Amino acid sequence: MRRTITALFPTLIAAPALAGEVAVNVEIPRLDVSEYHRPYVAVWLESEDGAALGNLAVWYETRKTGPEGGTKYLKDMRQWWRRIGRETDLPIDGVSGATRPAGTHTLSLPTGAAPFADLKPGAYEIVVEAAREVGGREVLRLPVSWPPAAGQSAEARGTSELGAVSVTLKP
Repeated sequence: MRRTITALFPTLIAAPALAGEVAVNVEIPRLDVSEYHRPYVAVWLESEDGAALGNLAVWYETRKTGPEGGTKYLKDMRQWWRRIGRETDLPIDGVSGATRPAGTHTLSLPTGAAPFADLKPGAYEIVVEAAREVGGREVLRLPVSWPPAAGQSAEARGTSELGAVSVTLKP
């Protein structure tokens, strides 16, 4: 007797899996300076007590050659470096990427993937840090509650190296 997938697993077909999403928008402002370098940017998740739980994005000069490559200036993102960066093996698949030009860039992360998959209910922060060679450094913190029962969002605005930064959580 031949059966179809639908006959064997009717709920699998009838009820599509819905995944939540964490979207982080990072604006890199256009600066009018004589020597401009794209900023290195790190985005990570922290617990309420300041422990780093996982990298969400690390943008740096991935094509640079030499003994250190583009990783030499990662230490300039001091908070990221102290909390999680120095223990991170780069590049991180799906997380590491090249520096970004001026404009707004969006990270779209599923809630079922690391580091969100194993989070206990509570208060957390998504932290965004940017540092630029011959420039400044800036850190923004966006508070979030987990799990997101309904859509929630948080926003912050930088004053130098970062523009508007926002996070939206969809259950």
